[in-house]
Amino acid sequence: MLKMNSLTDKQYDEAVLSCKDIFMKKTQDYGTSWRVLRLISITDQIFIKAKRVRTIQEKQTQKVSDDISSEFKGIVNYAVIGLIQLNIGNAEMEEIPAKTVEHEYDQQINVAKNTMLDKNHDYGEAWRDMSEESFIDLILMKLNRIRQILSNNGETLISEGIDANFVDILNYALFALILISEKIKGK
Repeated sequence: MLKMNSLTDKQYDEAVLSCKDIFMKKTQDYGTSWRVLRLISITDQIFIKAKRVRTIQEKQTQKVSDDISSEFKGIVNYAVIGLIQLNIGNAEMEEIPAKTVEHEYDQQINVAKNTMLDKNHDYGEAWRDMSEESFIDLILMKLNRIRQILSNNGETLISEGIDANFVDILNYALFALILISEKIKGK
């Protein structure tokens, strides 16, 4: 089991690094223009990406050249944006220095990774036997949960909050990236 966990740890970090690289380069290009996004808009951006993946899976063809893994990377990065927005507060046009953005990104990834490690312990890395289609379905379900929580003014009675749903979305997308990478490498 230790070997599997160290493999997962390495693969997780590699997937995060590819997502973070894109995020930080876009931060250089666009600044933190995403700060204006409210949680519902972030949720909708993730929905668009997840819906595209599901449509490609169902039709087994695509017309836009962006591959599925780039959509999963976008899902990871929008989930991080959601977590940062929850952490910082009010959505507004406020430019944040790149160093601060990087720190916030790393902080949210650390929360997500610790959650993944805890769940991996309890679930025995069950995600490794799941299909790419299931990850998209679960992401779409979590998005519907976020929408419902938002329509309840952010309140839940007994359920996890918006942050936990963004963390799960982030981890499902990273799991999909890991499995896609394994498939490409022929593992």
